[in-house]
Amino acid sequence: MTPFHLKATVCLAVTSCFLVGCTVGPKYHTPSAETPPAYKELTPSDFPNTDGWKVAQPKDDVLRGKWWEIFNDPQLNALEEKVNVSNQNIAAAAASFFAARALVKEARSQLFPAVSTNPSITVQRPSSTLSRAGGSSNSGSGSGTSSTSSSTGTFADYTLPFDATWQPDLFGRIRNTVKSAATGAQASAADLENTRLTVQAEVAADYFQLRGQDTLKQLLDSTVDAFEQSLDLTRALYDTGIGNDEAVAQAETQLEATQAQDAALGIQRAQFEHAIAMLTGQPASTFSISIAPLTSSPPAIPFGIPSQLLERRPDIAEAERLVAQANAQIGVAKAAYFPTVTLTAAAGLESASIATWFTWPSRFFSIGSAAEETIFDAGLRRATVEQFKAQYDQTVANYRQAVLTAFQQVEDNLASLRVLSVEIQDEDMAVKSAERSLARAQDRYQLGIDSYLNVITAQTALLSNQEAAVNLQVQQMTASGGLIEALGGGWDVAQLPSAAQLISKVP
Repeated sequence: MTPFHLKATVCLAVTSCFLVGCTVGPKYHTPSAETPPAYKELTPSDFPNTDGWKVAQPKDDVLRGKWWEIFNDPQLNALEEKVNVSNQNIAAAAASFFAARALVKEARSQLFPAVSTNPSITVQRPSSTLSRAGGSSNSGSGSGTSSTSSSTGTFADYTLPFDATWQPDLFGRIRNTVKSAATGAQASAADLENTRLTVQAEVAADYFQLRGQDTLKQLLDSTVDAFEQSLDLTRALYDTGIGNDEAVAQAETQLEATQAQDAALGIQRAQFEHAIAMLTGQPASTFSISIAPLTSSPPAIPFGIPSQLLERRPDIAEAERLVAQANAQIGVAKAAYFPTVTLTAAAGLESASIATWFTWPSRFFSIGSAAEETIFDAGLRRATVEQFKAQYDQTVANYRQAVLTAFQQVEDNLASLRVLSVEIQDEDMAVKSAERSLARAQDRYQLGIDSYLNVITAQTALLSNQEAAVNLQVQQMTASGGLIEALGGGWDVAQLPSAAQLISKVP
């Protein structure tokens, strides 16, 4: 390489370094999304003064960390702790995040030169026949190579080369690729948290449903006992001639039907128990939860203000990070309009003798540069840019849809809790009225005033209202868990890993 070529190559390398700061592509701005000033279902007139469910005011602290502890149920707390350790959906989402994190490091490695080495030791012995043939055919020509090969017989080549190749990021193609990978990894991290929140909320819902089945079981067991006592009374009246066989048959029918209903509860309870086993990463065959009635009461839930919802929902954070990723991809596509410069360098030591291999005269080197630019591609680059712009618009629409869905889910659960608080109060009054009606029907039957059919009607009405009260209580608890899930649990967008954390050695 002549001094002129060497200077030209060095100048091109220096110029490339100065141009590295140039980045093409649109700057990213978080898409706008309409947020209401307040939740519609939280107007004061919608909540009567009852002892039922209530919400904490916006000034209260938002949910943080282990949100399920707000229910004050040790059994639920233990199940939720197992979810974070053993649930396989969460494990799969975590593995997906670590794979996305590795992609960031892969993309970032392109910012630096690639250096390689290929040391070799080669011993060669030219064919004597070829050497003689060459000598006879070139006799009188004075060929030095032929005579050297014939005289030495064998020779060695000791080589220690180092090659370096670097493509300066002149127009931000690599930096946009790194940015795309980083935002994709952040979206994966948000997806992990959304998966975790979904599983945690499902465990809570199944747990409340299971406890609801236990409460119904307790109710039906006591009802069966009461119906057995009624049957004994009816038989006693029949034996004394006061009652009749029709009343005995009616009492037997009612008892047997209730016993069948009581036994049927075991199916749903087993299914809820099996679902919880699966969610906590345990075989259903070895998992069990002891029977206990539902004793938890709906807590006061800090709901915050609507604008905070965009920062607290992991699915919204995931959608927003995917928008940022799509924006970076536009920059990658636009960088294809500009030339690609490649700088290469090679240096090392080479000698025919191991004694002189690592001496200064054995050195060699070369420096070069090349530029590549597409002259004609029949609109390929323009179409690629249009494709990524359309994908960006798609992610923006998905982000705004995620925001709308989030507000819908919050309002749905708020409406459910508001209506249930009133419905539970009315149902409690209905249970008390049914108890009073049954007491009077039993008195009138024992006095012979009314038939046993009136007693059965009153007993059926009481059981129906008691079952409705239990089901409303379960709905209220599951709606409370649903509201917490809709609010994002205890998560916050500040928990997303930063770009520096994504490339750190510590996970």
